[in-house]
Parts: sequence; C-alpha cells; structure tokens
Amino acid sequence: MANRERILAAAEAVFGEHGAAGSTEDVARRAEVGIATVFRHFPTKAALVEAALVRHFDLLNEQASALAAHSDPGQAFRDLLRSMIEGGATKLTLAAQLPDGQFPPSVRQEADRLRATVEVLLDRAARSGAIRRDVGADEVYLLIRGLAQASATTPTAPRTISRAIEVVIAGLSA
Repeated sequence: MANRERILAAAEAVFGEHGAAGSTEDVARRAEVGIATVFRHFPTKAALVEAALVRHFDLLNEQASALAAHSDPGQAFRDLLRSMIEGGATKLTLAAQLPDGQFPPSVRQEADRLRATVEVLLDRAARSGAIRRDVGADEVYLLIRGLAQASATTPTAPRTISRAIEVVIAGLSA
C-alpha cells in the first residue's frame, strides 16, 4: 500500500507539472520504485491518471470533512476554498489527460462528494454571516475553475495566486 500511495503522489506531481508530456517512467523515478511496480498497480497511464484524480478528490474530501467540524464556519470555508484553488491547476492538468475529457464514474463520485461538502460549508459560512448569502456553489466553483485555469496555463508566482485568492475571499465575504 505504501508503494501505491507513493506512486499516486508522484503521478499527481509529475502529470501536474508536465501534463501529457509526463511519463510513467518519470512517475516511477519520483516515487522511487521500478517501472514494473507502477504497472503492477496501474496497468495503463490512463488508469494511473484516473487513480491520481480519485486521490486528489479523496484528499480534498478528507480536508473538507475535517473542516466541516471547525468551530469557525467562515474560516473553514476559506481554508477549503484556498486548498481547492491551489490544487486546481494540477486537477485540471490531470483531467485534461482523460479520454473524452470526462470524469470516469470513480472520479465523478469523489467530485460529487466534495461538492456536497462544499455546499454544506458554504451554507454554514453564509448562515454565520461570514460569506454572502446570495452566493451559491455554482459561483464558487466558477471562481475556483477560473483561478485554477489561469494558473494552469500561465506560470504564476505563488504570492500572486495567494493574493488573488484573498481578492476572491474578500468578494465572497458578507
């Protein structure tokens, strides 16, 4: 199981940085395993990309679930929003490698689960007065995608992304 997790983390990093130009050999090197170990766990590059996306959403789901228990709903929502935007470029780069550009059922299930938790966190933050009540998940997801797409296509300094996230948070704040 440790090898599988290392391979998935390496795949997210390699494909997130290099897109389709990333190779399973690069993943094996970064994970410090042999290429046969990669293919033993993931028989195709597509299977590896799919599993890396499932892992990406699963980690966000774990964070979102933990944040849902946070005593400050506004801070919980802001923390999740920041994580989603910061990891969004990698997610988009991975997703671009999927056949037909569509999420397979395993990825869709995790993405839907995350959206449900985002909606809960957004509702709690709005009810607490931290976030505007007239903002829904559709608008939040559009903002996340916009910043993620921009940073995926144009190299952007981390400080600039962080400041842009602050602007979005200020705009969502009540």
